[in-house]
Amino acid sequence: MIRVESLCGRDLISIADLTRNELKALIDLSFKMKELYYNGTKFLNILNGKTVALIFEKHSTRTRVSLQVAVHQLGGNSLYLSAQELQLARGEPIKDTARVLERYVDGIVARVYSHKSLIELAEYSRIPVINALSDVEHPLQALADVMTIIELKKDLRKLKIAFFGDGRDNVAHSLMLAVTMLGGTIYISTPQGYDPDREILKRAIEYANESGGQVLIVRDPIEAAKNADVIYTDVWVSMGQENEREKRIRDLRKYQVNSDLISYAKSNFIFMHCLPAHRGEEVTEDVIESKNSAVWIQAENRLHTAKAVFASILA
Repeated sequence: MIRVESLCGRDLISIADLTRNELKALIDLSFKMKELYYNGTKFLNILNGKTVALIFEKHSTRTRVSLQVAVHQLGGNSLYLSAQELQLARGEPIKDTARVLERYVDGIVARVYSHKSLIELAEYSRIPVINALSDVEHPLQALADVMTIIELKKDLRKLKIAFFGDGRDNVAHSLMLAVTMLGGTIYISTPQGYDPDREILKRAIEYANESGGQVLIVRDPIEAAKNADVIYTDVWVSMGQENEREKRIRDLRKYQVNSDLISYAKSNFIFMHCLPAHRGEEVTEDVIESKNSAVWIQAENRLHTAKAVFASILA
């Protein structure tokens, strides 16, 4: 059986739910899934007879498609459930939904506005719950990000990874935890008032101390970009933050990834973005379309890491 045995039946709400060895094993398995995929073995009968519920409160392209295709290619079935189509939209408590779904399906994947919704789903459900994005973390994205960095740059421990923009970003949180857990160095370049969540930063520092990695919060984007191996950014205005748009664009403008900023990075740096990208805001067109851009490999790896997660947790 292709899976990380210790993860069988477990929740994945945060990168912190994984040990260092489990994270490494999931990445290794993701590479195995990608190898099989390109060797012509797209379909594995690992989830035969299994059904996964996909609850989505937010719009999605990569997350929804990669998850549905992953379940299909592993031999299982998925049910896409928009929150507006469920009784949740009419006020049914999350705990009631969890206790009903656990009697129908084998796992729940949820993309939610509030991280507390995931915690409640997991608390009241006896089947695994997987975080497909919340306002706090995006662990599935971080898995694909780390896989991409290792695929293109090999030893993550020797790299300088720099994230620009909102340090409270869910992608930044999960990436920070994953990188420090594996012994890497990550700079979060963000303005005052946009620092990462204190508890997540504290945990990342603890991981760094254990692994030999580093996490640094820097205000000067040039300092973060100097000799960087990886330049990463995300949208400045996420779903649910539309009423803050003008202020956020004003506050984050100097952290735009553009030709001037990347000139300080190593010549062979890779540019990463979890997508969708707002060209002209957090990144310019010339950067995302450059030879250094790894965003399409990164997006593809969402499929392979999703298969590794499902095979390990649900098989």
